[in-house]
Amino acid sequence: MAYEVYLFGLNFTLKPIAFTLPIGNGWDIYWYGIIIAAGFLAAILYAMRNAKTFNIETDRMLDVALVTTPLAILCARAYYLIFDGEKLTSIGDFFGFGDSSGFSGLAIYGGVIGAFLIGALMCKIRKLKILDMFDIAAIGFLIGQGIGRWGNFINQEAYGSFTGSSWWGMQSARTISEMGEGLVHPCFLYESVWCISGAIVLHYLSKKRNFSGEITLMYGVWYGFGRAIIELLRTDSLMIGVFKVSFLLSIVLCVACAVIIFVVRSKIKENKGEYIPIYAESSSDSFEENTTDIVED
Repeated sequence: MAYEVYLFGLNFTLKPIAFTLPIGNGWDIYWYGIIIAAGFLAAILYAMRNAKTFNIETDRMLDVALVTTPLAILCARAYYLIFDGEKLTSIGDFFGFGDSSGFSGLAIYGGVIGAFLIGALMCKIRKLKILDMFDIAAIGFLIGQGIGRWGNFINQEAYGSFTGSSWWGMQSARTISEMGEGLVHPCFLYESVWCISGAIVLHYLSKKRNFSGEITLMYGVWYGFGRAIIELLRTDSLMIGVFKVSFLLSIVLCVACAVIIFVVRSKIKENKGEYIPIYAESSSDSFEENTTDIVED
């Protein structure tokens, strides 16, 4: 199966299936899964390269990631089903083994929530500082999300309403069947660019973080703000009544994280008279030096 897609004035021929393994009647491997895996790999490579900077042991970090990732995917599937209202006829439908091939219907917010909850538990088990782990994971999330959104392009998902632009919009057989003739917003591209930009910004800011957990909160502000705007353009949003679930969650996430950053920074300034970076430039030489958690009274 292949279909034509128009984007930036160019025509693309997309094939969702990358190749088929000779297992049983044939096991299709989709580009979507390959791209998601590439995003995960890029995030892991970033984390491994920068683990020492965040005072994290690489081996323990990998233990946390390898357990958390598959469970977070299940959380992404469960979140989608809760708000989509999809009816399951068997347990196989949950895992996408029904009429579809592989998972069908995942929600990134479900995966993020699951990753933080399960990751926190795994950090306790592996004796890692939770907030330091969250900080490096937050940048990894943005890297993975930025790359992973191109899987939506291959599947022609995550697009928006009609755009008046004659060259910026996108059109495919799917958009025509669901929206009608006309160019639509390539929302997958907007979010990809926003996430990659966020990863670069947060990587720079991580060198000057004032407390453990600050980069995680900045992730909430950055991603929440961008996703809220993009969600207003999308036409395939999960809904609660007349409200878009991801829009509401994005607003709450952005505002809550911004408030917490302000409060904690104010406490640091009040108690110490100045902002104190969590580590000095030389901290990469030692896990024990210059570590600081959130200031406590």
